[in-house]
Amino acid sequence: MNIFDKIAKNQDLVSGHRLCAGCAAPIIVRTVLAAIEGKKVVANATSCLEVATTIYPYTAWNVPWIHNTFENTAATLAGVERAYKWLKKNGKIKENVSFVAFGGDGGTYDIGLQSLSGAIERGHDFLYILYDNEGYMNTGNQRSGATPHGAITTTTPEGKVEHGKIEFKKNITEIIAAHNVPYVAQATIHNLADLFTKVKKAMKYKGPKFINVLSPCTTNWKFPTNMTVKVAEMAVETRVWPLYEIENRKYTINYIPKQNTPVEEY
Repeated sequence: MNIFDKIAKNQDLVSGHRLCAGCAAPIIVRTVLAAIEGKKVVANATSCLEVATTIYPYTAWNVPWIHNTFENTAATLAGVERAYKWLKKNGKIKENVSFVAFGGDGGTYDIGLQSLSGAIERGHDFLYILYDNEGYMNTGNQRSGATPHGAITTTTPEGKVEHGKIEFKKNITEIIAAHNVPYVAQATIHNLADLFTKVKKAMKYKGPKFINVLSPCTTNWKFPTNMTVKVAEMAVETRVWPLYEIENRKYTINYIPKQNTPVEEY
């Protein structure tokens, strides 16, 4: 079975959720979970993904799933992972289980950074997936540490006094890499084979792993719902969002655009 068949057949996140048409988040989740063999536990920070996949009393998740607030997803998953290790050591659990966290800008760049940094520093064995839509989209497109310089949001509007966000985007991928974890990478939804392969590679390592996936937001970036994949592709082709990985501190560029496409096209 090829990569795309595995993604298509994966049932860890099923239909019936209420994410926007054209949303990149479910594409990311299905690709990531399809790449992880065996049993898995998912922790999900407060976000569009959490809200729209668990409209009470329903859920679109077919795996054990934990919702936490913005700031403590990594800490909670770290506690679950440590409890699992104790139970397995004492013979109460025999199966191998993988632990995966999904977080957006608030849960990763800003409010949740302390929790994530602490869990990584302690060496907990989990994969953290950041789906980066460059703003607080769940609550109406407010600026975040992920929002690029000059971007227009509801809290950094275009007007006579200000012209979009005046600060620059935080380089979260390099911040996590500075923790000396075994695997860190950037990916997008326009190249699912690359994302799938990176998850596979990450899961070969014990300890914390981190993948930052650009997740264009059709609703708040204001592009047509059928353009999500193309927008992600243009971010790569214009070199705004390079595809690379850091494996045991060794950098590898996974894709080099064949021509110098102007950033304006993105």
